[in-house]
Amino acid sequence: MLNAPGTAAAEVIDAVDVRAIAAGDQDAFARVYTAYGRMVRAILLGRVPRHDVDDLVQDVFVAAYSRIRELRDPAAFGGWLGVIARNRATDHLRRMRPHEELPEELPGGDGIAAETLVVLDAIRRLPEAYRETLLMRLVEGMSGAEIAGQTGLSAGSVRVNLHRGMKMLREKLGWHADE
Repeated sequence: MLNAPGTAAAEVIDAVDVRAIAAGDQDAFARVYTAYGRMVRAILLGRVPRHDVDDLVQDVFVAAYSRIRELRDPAAFGGWLGVIARNRATDHLRRMRPHEELPEELPGGDGIAAETLVVLDAIRRLPEAYRETLLMRLVEGMSGAEIAGQTGLSAGSVRVNLHRGMKMLREKLGWHADE
């Protein structure tokens, strides 16, 4: 079963959860959504316009729910879900029509500081492994252990990806370590 959300221990899905979800257990699915939603959001945020992320998160979990019987190894759930998220993002970008962002001065919405958009753009230009782990850490607030547990990466790989990703991000933004 899943650990309590927000704990330092990696949250994982096991065979009992997979069988329960396959049988239509909405509570088990809600636990999985809570445990893996931040990971999926970070993967999508690194690939698609931010205004499309929330809808695509829903699409990813609907796809996972409908295809859960295809999952052979419950221990691979995080990686399997990540593949679904990446594929949904790719499909979305193929179908996407050009659009214009609304001017910042219009009232309403959740305004995002220009600096934040610059950083997000720089992160999106990083290699995938660094992009995803950085977004999980910086945007979604996931710990290294949570990232490792949900993605299937080793804790050491997560540390390396975060370190190298931050180094590359600083270089892209012209930041120095002492700033």
